[in-house]
Amino acid sequence: MSSQPSHLWKLVGLAGVVGLAATGALAVRAERKRRAYTPDEVRAQLHARYAQATADADARPTLELAAVKPSLRQRIRRLADRVRRR
Repeated sequence: MSSQPSHLWKLVGLAGVVGLAATGALAVRAERKRRAYTPDEVRAQLHARYAQATADADARPTLELAAVKPSLRQRIRRLADRVRRR
């Protein structure tokens, strides 16, 4: 293989084209899989995901906003905003 810069750029371009073709093939395969579902299967899967998400949200502890102190950065920003307004 020659070490001329033009050959290097040709190889880089060829690698890019091959990568683009592979990405397109994967996208087509994923689209084919997605379209294979019936509307009822999609609806059932969405309901299951929603139920899981709401169960996870209910399990998380809530955070009292009044108990959270502003960070140093927030306090400095508020002070700077007040100074700018004057």
